Amino acid sequence: MKVSFGGRIRDLAAKLGKEEQDIAADLGLSKSQMSHYINGRRKVPSELLQDIVNKYKINPQFLFDKNAPLYVSAETKQYNYLPTVISAGLPINVEGITESDKISIPDTVMGKWAGHKDIFITKINGDSMDKVMPDGSLIAVKPITLDRLRNGDIVVFSNNHEYSVKYYYRYGKKIVFKPSSNNPEHFEQHYTTDDDIQIHGKVVVYIVELD
Repeated sequence: MKVSFGGRIRDLAAKLGKEEQDIAADLGLSKSQMSHYINGRRKVPSELLQDIVNKYKINPQFLFDKNAPLYVSAETKQYNYLPTVISAGLPINVEGITESDKISIPDTVMGKWAGHKDIFITKINGDSMDKVMPDGSLIAVKPITLDRLRNGDIVVFSNNHEYSVKYYYRYGKKIVFKPSSNNPEHFEQHYTTDDDIQIHGKVVVYIVELD
């Protein structure tokens, strides 16, 4: 669910019994700097979101979901994180796809996928899926066998080592990868089962970056 940063900060201030300028001061920001972020004149850096979580010891999901509790006692687990981006546009070459770091994500965010050790986390780049997952979103990808894929699943796939994220559809030997974009320049990509296509996993969770 995509929510405004300003709305979440106002809710946070109200729950903490503070004013918006108090939040800014706690984070080392000027009133004008915070105003730019709250009113959407500047993109909110991920570092600032992490600072808010660390400063007030809150549930990270609170910043993304208006229905999430301010505090949770749920566990946090580590997942393999690929420090690169997967294209949500045309396929792009990904260097060092097998090299990974670690990232901690609360169970409340991962839901039923929490603790699945084969899941990897990465980030998407581009706008071909921006109706669902805007540029910069984190995605959790779970390897899956082809027989368990269903039409309409979002997958990470590659063709000759070039990676992309799209909706997956299969009709007999024909495979179609469809975008979901506000940009009309994006188009379907058509292959057959004879092509060198690899499905690396199904996107089971995505975390939208705030504007």
